[in-house]
Amino acid sequence: MTTIRQRRVGKGTEAAEDQPSEETNVKPDGKIPPDPPGGKLWKVLSITVGGIVAISLGLLTSVYVATLHENDLWFSNIKEVEREISFRTECGLYYSYYKQMIQAASIQQGLHGLVYDNKTESVRTINILERMNVYQEVFLSILYRILPIQQYLEPVYFYIYTLFGLQAVYVIALYVTSWLLSGTWLSGLLAACWYITNRVDTTRVEFTIPLRENWALPFFAVQIAAITYLLRTHLQPAQERLTLMAVFIATFLFSLTWQFNQFMMLIQALALFILDCLDMLPTAKVTWLYIIQISGLLLVCVLQFFNSMILGSLLISFNVSVLVARTIQKNLKKGGLLNRLGKLILHVLLVLCLTLLINKFIKKILNLESDEHIFKFLKAKFGFGATRDFDANLYLCEEAFGLLPLNTFSRLSSTLLFYIYGFVLFLLTVAAVIVAFRNLSGSNQVQLKEKMEEYTVTLKPDAAYSLVHTILFGCLALSTMRMKYLWTSHMCVFASFGLCSTEVWKLTLKCLHLYTSQRTQVIKYSVPVITLLYISFKFWPGIMDELSELREFYDPDTVELMNWIKSNTPNTAVFAGSMQLLAGVKLCTGRTLTNHPHYEDKNLRERTKQIYQIYAKRSPGDVHGILRSFGTDYVILEDSICYERRHSRGCRLRDLLDVANGHIMDGLGENEPDLKPSLYPRFCEEIKKNLPSYTMHFTRVFQNKTFHVYKLAKHK
Repeated sequence: MTTIRQRRVGKGTEAAEDQPSEETNVKPDGKIPPDPPGGKLWKVLSITVGGIVAISLGLLTSVYVATLHENDLWFSNIKEVEREISFRTECGLYYSYYKQMIQAASIQQGLHGLVYDNKTESVRTINILERMNVYQEVFLSILYRILPIQQYLEPVYFYIYTLFGLQAVYVIALYVTSWLLSGTWLSGLLAACWYITNRVDTTRVEFTIPLRENWALPFFAVQIAAITYLLRTHLQPAQERLTLMAVFIATFLFSLTWQFNQFMMLIQALALFILDCLDMLPTAKVTWLYIIQISGLLLVCVLQFFNSMILGSLLISFNVSVLVARTIQKNLKKGGLLNRLGKLILHVLLVLCLTLLINKFIKKILNLESDEHIFKFLKAKFGFGATRDFDANLYLCEEAFGLLPLNTFSRLSSTLLFYIYGFVLFLLTVAAVIVAFRNLSGSNQVQLKEKMEEYTVTLKPDAAYSLVHTILFGCLALSTMRMKYLWTSHMCVFASFGLCSTEVWKLTLKCLHLYTSQRTQVIKYSVPVITLLYISFKFWPGIMDELSELREFYDPDTVELMNWIKSNTPNTAVFAGSMQLLAGVKLCTGRTLTNHPHYEDKNLRERTKQIYQIYAKRSPGDVHGILRSFGTDYVILEDSICYERRHSRGCRLRDLLDVANGHIMDGLGENEPDLKPSLYPRFCEEIKKNLPSYTMHFTRVFQNKTFHVYKLAKHK
């Protein structure tokens, strides 16, 4: 019968059987003996070859996504306005600040324009550096201005090549993480190949280049690689300090480049908390990671002019609560099973209560409401009551915020990734449960080590962290499709580590009563090689076909609209319309907007709901009054929204507005009993009839197959 338990070294750390230099070859005095000359040479050669392969794969991935982007849009051949229109929705908004900094008379003037911005939201002056995570655009624009490359490289290419270059960093970080976990660079090679062949589900950088996650996720991957190295046993003090510094830098850059950083790191903090409670990670290192998360976020808070949303984040409240609770509760990891379980339950409740109290207190003091739409969305999504809240329903009706589609798993299975991931996940989860039980029961004492040595299967701290990390981010991805990229990339790492891990194969073969050391080594290398050959033969022709497929950008209606705005409206004109379109208006024309897609501000959300009354059943006088209150000169109506068919009834924008306004929705179907018919027809439809009640407020000045632009009368 196979027995599984955890080897402990020092305080809460586990041994690594497939890395004897770290654990089994330790002398009685605690020193690690040097490798024999031949072994050292082989180690250097292996690291060199593995490093070259990692860099090569990273660069190839960068070139691959850049080629796909060029082939899809013919980016090098289209006009500047078409290039800018290709940066859809919020991507265009972020890129506009890079363009603004490039075109500014000086760097100082460019920064002043961002700190005192009055063109992103009409009749308001806002600090862009506080509200949005655009320091990367600022840094890149300054770099472009000071480097002698302006004669050879257009600003847009400098921007997109930087993002594609970060993909190289991303792949190398995934490669290194898998290599650290398994002990062989073959695992890293497999992880990188899976990342590339599952590109549809691992990245969307080639068609959403300026999106914040494309800046942030490479740094998150670097942070995970550094944490994986930090959790290894027998690190020298200097190595540990350098690794902590690497974790801090990566955490800071990740936090600086994405507004959702706090939620991702909260999940990471939960993973650390769970493992620390189960005594599967060294407490001292976990404490350092909590402190790094807090300090990284606070530094970003300072750079973002003390952004209140950061100060009121659950992450800071949770990490502080854990550190305080640990100080209050002594001897948390001592005693028998029932004793420890009681302490653990009390500890979890204490942390939860402290987190809620601290967070509530901070939000009360700061009068913080910027993130309330997220919690409304979560409450409605998980069935805690129906809501008529416009913002929550706007998220609920978007496919990206829905459940992960089942066809995702069929695509991941075609590369064998999901099958192998499931196999490794099952084995390591079983091992983790048994190790956690032994830790809590206190049965893994020193006297049992010699007695049960030959039956022991260990779960290293880095493997334990990777396991809980992938489970928690898997739950996030399953519940919210947009977050799948955080899971699928780590899925590549986790599956490749398991396939190349002595730990996993030893456990498998022992369960089948087939274990020998030689057989384990043969399987450890042969199965990954066979998998790589299968992936190569099956997907190489498809990748070549994809690279040879040539398309081009084509959106004549939007191009016509942007050219008309630039030629026929004053530079000071204020435009109202949908969030997505207005981001493009700002980028392509530089005109002032009433609203935009960066939704993390309560006043902006209220403003957007008011602007969107152009698609509701409201009187022309009401709509004109609302638009003029925001200084609007022109309003753009889109047929694709007014006559929307993309969403089903109840999720069309006009339906959300009708329900929020208490009006019955259009079309066949049920309505809630308290909804009433509107006294007015739908504004976006009725205005096209040129009735006197509409023409006295609005004059049509432009139209094509997609857009209708109306100029507002300026009544006294």
